[in-house]
Amino acid sequence: MMLARIARWTAALGLVAAMTFAAAPSAASSAASSSVSTAPGFRPGAPGVGDPYFPLEGNGGYDAQHYTLDLAYDPATKVLKGTVHMLARATQDLSRFDLDFQQLTVRSVTVNGRPAAYTRDGQELVVTPRSGLRMNSLFDVGVTYDGIPQPLGGPIVFGLPYGWIATDDGVLVACEPNAASTWFPSNDHPSDKATYSIVVTVPKGLVAAANGVLAAQVTRGDTTTFWWNELRPMASYLVTTTIGKFDVQVGKTPAGLREWVATDPTVPGTEVVFQQTAAITDYWSELFGRYPFEETGAIVDNVPVVGFSLENQTKPLYSAVRSETTVAHELSHQWFGDSVSVRTWQHIWLNEGFATFAQRYWTEHIGGESVQAWFDRQYATRPDAFWTIKVADPQRDTMFDTAVYNRGGMTLQALRVKIGDEPFFRLLRTWAADHRYGLADTDQFVTLAEKISGQDLTGFFNVWLSTPSKPVTW
Repeated sequence: MMLARIARWTAALGLVAAMTFAAAPSAASSAASSSVSTAPGFRPGAPGVGDPYFPLEGNGGYDAQHYTLDLAYDPATKVLKGTVHMLARATQDLSRFDLDFQQLTVRSVTVNGRPAAYTRDGQELVVTPRSGLRMNSLFDVGVTYDGIPQPLGGPIVFGLPYGWIATDDGVLVACEPNAASTWFPSNDHPSDKATYSIVVTVPKGLVAAANGVLAAQVTRGDTTTFWWNELRPMASYLVTTTIGKFDVQVGKTPAGLREWVATDPTVPGTEVVFQQTAAITDYWSELFGRYPFEETGAIVDNVPVVGFSLENQTKPLYSAVRSETTVAHELSHQWFGDSVSVRTWQHIWLNEGFATFAQRYWTEHIGGESVQAWFDRQYATRPDAFWTIKVADPQRDTMFDTAVYNRGGMTLQALRVKIGDEPFFRLLRTWAADHRYGLADTDQFVTLAEKISGQDLTGFFNVWLSTPSKPVTW
């Protein structure tokens, strides 16, 4: 689908505001850029944001504002065709800049509608516009490409493949932490969130499930196009375009929040996911504060090779792991991980420790094992190796280690006991509210915990998060 057609759809649907983000800068701003192409002081943007775990993820020199993904995928050929436009703001006088993009073939690149030079350097797509981009100016970069995306592997995600994973009837897309660059060009780091319009064309009979709210679904001939808008800031690793044969349920939670759930009809027992998602979302909204997005939901796909679930924004993805506590875990991430995102990946416990505590609290809430009983069992039975991970800095290849989840969750339960229920849950609500749609790190959480509790918690957090041994006193 061409962008002109997207624009017509936008106007017809009253969604002009969504696409305003994706519009190219005005002629005046483009002219201003061209007048300074050879001026001194213009320099390249950095090829990474300096994350200690992923030095080349993300890029310097600009701040992404909005992405428009215009994609077409045919499961028969496994070929993805795309044109992606990124609207960004220059954060320096910019002579060239990088996008994170690997594997696929680039056909053309434009900046502000004009052809731009580009080169490939590993995962970096290096773009040189015809003229320099002044600091604080808005610019639009468009990339047209095609190819067969491949998943990433290695030890990071439990030794499993992740990213763009072809299935018998489509594709499952789960990109944490660094696989968005395998299927669309982006500033692929959670420190640079943006809003998204995602337009996906697939063979008729298939469903393309993505983030946000479904604005349009149009069948023409033998293809169907789905148009999704996520107008709350989203990290690139949370973007999905999972495609397949799905049963779709649409409605509202008891509290009135919009809900959209897609389930693979070959997976037994998935009819409960809609009710579970509704009940858990509403309860977390009471406990953690207002739900941060416009819609809740789920995608349940039958992909045994993917042995994990993922908190894709507004549409958690459930593969081989399916249980009520998993739903509770992934939905809590909508607050802790999706809305409040890590500044760098070393702080991943702020996502996974919080979600682990939440799922255990859900079990307690519905009359099962208490969080304290779970804590006691973990403390008594975990082997010595479990305690050697420094949860506040677990290192790249072990960033999803069991200790990050469980010791992280235990940290929160120990904190709950230490400061009391009322201050503890006020802390979680304040954390989610203060950093809504933003970034945070461990030091900020410690500071807020001390402020709310009125206690010096430096030693407590050092024992639980940074000491590579089993806590004895805290």
